[in-house]
Amino acid sequence: MAREIILDTETTGFDPKTGDRLVEIGCIEVVDYMPTGRSFHEYCDPLRDMPAEAEKVHGLSAAFLTGKPKFHEIADKFLEFVGDSVVVAHNASFDRSFVNFELEKCGRPPLPEERWVDTLAMAKKRFPGMYNSLDALCKRFKISLDSRDKHGALIDSHLLAEVYLELQGGKERALELTHAVAVNAVSAARAGGYGARPRPLPFRSTDAERAVHADWVKSTLKDKAVWLKFALPELAPASE
Repeated sequence: MAREIILDTETTGFDPKTGDRLVEIGCIEVVDYMPTGRSFHEYCDPLRDMPAEAEKVHGLSAAFLTGKPKFHEIADKFLEFVGDSVVVAHNASFDRSFVNFELEKCGRPPLPEERWVDTLAMAKKRFPGMYNSLDALCKRFKISLDSRDKHGALIDSHLLAEVYLELQGGKERALELTHAVAVNAVSAARAGGYGARPRPLPFRSTDAERAVHADWVKSTLKDKAVWLKFALPELAPASE
C-alpha cells in the first residue's frame, strides 16, 4: 500500500531567503489516496513580526505565535511522522522552500525535490488555462469549504487530500484500489503467502485447558485428529 503525506504550511511571507518564516505546518497521512486519521500539526514561533497581509490570509498574529515551539523543537517529530513517504503539496516548491529552509537551519536533512508531488502541476495539466488554486479546485470538485473561513495548514491539508484523490481519478479510483487490495489478500491467503505472524498471538486458553484437550485428542481421535495438521507442541508424539 502506498503511504503519502499531504502537507500544507502557513508563513509570514513568500521567501525564506528574505527573512520570512514558517508559522504553521499541518500534515495528514493517506494510504492509497485515503486519509487514515493520523495527522501532525504544530504552530511555530517565527521570532519576528507578522505582516498584516499575511495575517489577513491565515489569521495568525505575532501575539498568538509568541511562546509557541520554535521549529527546531518540533523538527524531529515532523521528520518521524513523514518518514520516507512521498510528500504532496499544492504549489509544492513554495512549501518545500520553507520546510527545507527550517530543516537546514536547525541541522536536519532537507526533503529532496524528488520526494515531492505538486498538485498544482497536476491540476494545470488536467485543466490547462483554468484557475487552479486550492479553493478553485475544491469548488470544481464540489468539495465543501464550510470548514474554514481563513487558510489553516491542517484544514487545508484535509481539503488537499480530497482534491488529490479527485486528481487521481476520484472515488472510483479509491474503490478500484480497495477491490485490488481485497483480491490480492484473497490470493495471498489461498496461496499461503502470508507466512507466520511477526508477533504470534497469545493463547486464549490456559495451560491446563490445553493439556486436557491434548489428552482427549490423543485418546479419542488418535491419528485422525485435524489438530495434528497444526503441529501443536502439546500434540507432538513423545520422544523415544
